[in-house]
Amino acid sequence: MPDRIAMDLAAYESKTLAEECFICAFLAGEPGKEHLVVAEDEHHVAFLDRFPTLRGKLLAAPRRHVEHVVRDLTENEFAALMRFVHRVALALESVVLSERTYVYSLGSQQGNAHLHWHIAALPPGTPYREQQFVAIMTEHGVLPPDHAADTALAERIRRAYDG
Repeated sequence: MPDRIAMDLAAYESKTLAEECFICAFLAGEPGKEHLVVAEDEHHVAFLDRFPTLRGKLLAAPRRHVEHVVRDLTENEFAALMRFVHRVALALESVVLSERTYVYSLGSQQGNAHLHWHIAALPPGTPYREQQFVAIMTEHGVLPPDHAADTALAERIRRAYDG
């Protein structure tokens, strides 16, 4: 597993439960809620996760506040979101080597309710015991922040997406 730092899960949970929707705040341009965007279109946005467990881990979401992964979207909206996620995942894979790319939706009505998909590239050669849920759980730590490296990575993914 890459070098990770411990995450204060209790503080994160408390903050998540107390604050407004972080995706809506980010999209509204609220100070302190900025994220590095890697792809966007009229209806969707993808950006680097602030608490990545794997290098280049992304979140992709509808711009409109949607909470339920299936029942809040029409079939066409769901399909459009999945096409966007697919294109973003391909861009990520073209920049970050991946043995497998994980794509999953998490969230809760209690916190992080805005529908979002996680897109995470599992590095090649990761031992099996460190894959799957182990690789994506913040309980096992997160990668240390590196703004310069993250900015450069976001730009590379953005170019791959636009290319």
